[in-house]
Amino acid sequence: MKYEEMPYSRIDFAEETRYLKELMKRFQAAKSAEEQFAVHQEYYKMARHIQTEMTLASTRNSLDTSDAFYDQEKDYYDREYPAYSNLAVEYAKLLLKSPFRKELEEIIGHPAFRNMELAEKSTSEAIIPLKQEENALVSRYEKMMASAAIEWEGQIYNISQMTPFQRSKDRKVRQEAGKKVDAFYASKGKELDEIYDALVKNRTAQAKALGYENFTELGYNRMIRNSYRRPEVEKFRSQIKEYWVPLAEEFWDNRRKRLGLDKLYFCDEGVSFPEGSPKPIGSYEDTLLAGQKMYRELSEKTGEFFDFMLDNHLLQVLPGKHKKVGGYMTYMPDFHSPFVFANFNGTSGDVDVITHECGHAFQGYLTADDPILEHADITMETAETHSMSMEFFTNPWMNLFFGDRADDFKKSQVEDAVAFIPYGCMVDEFQHIVYDHPEMTPAERKEAWKGLEKVYKPHLDFGEEYPFFGTGSYWQRQNHIYAGPFYYIDYCIAQTSAFQYRIWMEKDYRAAFDSYLKFSRESGSGFYAEMLEENGLKSPFKEGTIQEIVKGIRELL
Repeated sequence: MKYEEMPYSRIDFAEETRYLKELMKRFQAAKSAEEQFAVHQEYYKMARHIQTEMTLASTRNSLDTSDAFYDQEKDYYDREYPAYSNLAVEYAKLLLKSPFRKELEEIIGHPAFRNMELAEKSTSEAIIPLKQEENALVSRYEKMMASAAIEWEGQIYNISQMTPFQRSKDRKVRQEAGKKVDAFYASKGKELDEIYDALVKNRTAQAKALGYENFTELGYNRMIRNSYRRPEVEKFRSQIKEYWVPLAEEFWDNRRKRLGLDKLYFCDEGVSFPEGSPKPIGSYEDTLLAGQKMYRELSEKTGEFFDFMLDNHLLQVLPGKHKKVGGYMTYMPDFHSPFVFANFNGTSGDVDVITHECGHAFQGYLTADDPILEHADITMETAETHSMSMEFFTNPWMNLFFGDRADDFKKSQVEDAVAFIPYGCMVDEFQHIVYDHPEMTPAERKEAWKGLEKVYKPHLDFGEEYPFFGTGSYWQRQNHIYAGPFYYIDYCIAQTSAFQYRIWMEKDYRAAFDSYLKFSRESGSGFYAEMLEENGLKSPFKEGTIQEIVKGIRELL
C-alpha cells in the first residue's frame, strides 16, 4: 500500500489499556508455556498496531511540521504513551516471573528477556509526568531546528539546505554560509541552553526517582545495553584515543595538503578535493533511479526491496519547506513497510541516504515476516552496523551517482568514516561528563566540550566564521544529545564493524556480503558481540581489534 493511502486513526489508550489488562489476566491464568505464548501472540498484534499508528503520526509530522492535525497527534502520543508503556513493562514482568520462563526463553530468545529486565529498571508510574515533560522538551528543540529560515542570496533556506553552500569549493562561499548557520544557532543560544539544562535536570530527576545515583546508568538501560556496559565503552574510547585519533589526524592533514591550504579550518573540513567534494550527477529523481539500478544488480533481494520502497512511496527524501531536519528510518508493522525520511540537498549526503538509511530499511524488509516481535528490538549498535556496512557494500555502483568522480567519493567516504569516530566518541564522553555532573552550568558544559575537542580533534580551529560554535557550543547542533541521550557511541562501535566488512570485501566480496545478509536476518535474536563473531567479525571491545582495523584501513588506501 502506498504511504499516503495508509489509513490513520488515533490510538485510544484507555481501550488499549483495558485490553492489555485483560491479556495480563489471561497470561497469568494460562497453564502452560504454549498457552502463555498464545496470549503473547495476541499482545504482538496489539503492539504492532500501536506502533504503526504512532509511526504514521510521527512521520507525517516530520514531513510537515506546520500540519496542525499531526502536530496535535504527536503531542497526544507524547502525553499518553508514557503511561501505556509503563503498563507494557508490567506485562513484560509477567514473562520474567513466569513459571514457564525457561520454555518461553527458548521460543522468544535470551536477548529479549535481558531487554525486558533492562526496561523494567528504566521506568515506573512515578516518572510518567517527567517523561511527558522530557518528550515536550525534545519536541520544542526539534521544532526550533525545523523552523530555521536562513536568508542566503535572496532566498530562504533551512539548515539542511545550507549544507551545499557550506561545502562549496569556493572558500569564501563556505565561509559566508558558515557564518549564516552559526548566526542562526547563536540567535537561539539562550533557548538551546534552557532546553538542555531542563533536559539534564529532568533526566536526573527520573534517575533519582528510580533509585539511581544519576542518569548515566539509567541512560544505558534505556538504550538497552544488553551485552556491554560503561567499562567496555570506556575501554573502546581509550583505544580510539590511542590508535584511531592519530589515523584521523593524518587524514585531516592529507585533506589540508590536497586543498593546498596552510591551515585546515573547520569551514574546510567538509571539502575533500580542490574541485570540491563529489556531488551526485543529475536530479534528485536521478539519484533514486540510480539507487534502483544499484540494488537490482547487487542481489535479487535488495532489488525486490528497493522496488517495494519506490512503488509505495516509502522514500520521503525530497526537500520540503516545513520538513524536520535530519534523516531516519522507521517501520510500520501492519503494512510490513520500512519508511525512510530525509532531506536531499544535492550533496553526497543524498547518496548516504540511499545506502545508510536504506541499509536500515533493508534489514527491516528482510525480517518483516519474523513471527517473534522481540527480534525487531535490535540494539542500536546492531542496527547501525546494518546501515554503515551497506554504505560500503554499495561501493561498486558509485559511478551511477558520481560518474567519473566515483573514486574520489570512495576515498572521501573512507576518510569521513575514519574522521567521524573520534567525533562520535567525543559526543559520548561529553554526555558521560554532563550526566555524571548534572549540576554543571551551561558555561561549564561548553568548557568541557572544548576540552574534549583538544583530545579527539586536536587540529580543530573554527577561525572567525563560527564565533558561536567556536566557544564550545558545536554540540548543540547534534540532535542526539538532546533527543537520544547516549545514542551516539553506537555509531562508532558499528563503524568499526562496518570497516571490518569493508576490509573483507577486498579479499572476498561475496563471502562478506553473505555474512552481512546472515547478520541482518539474525536481527535482535542474539547479542551483538556474539553475532559478530558467529559471522566472521571481531568484537570491537576486544584488545587488539581496533589496532587491526586501523592496519587494514591503511592497507586499503
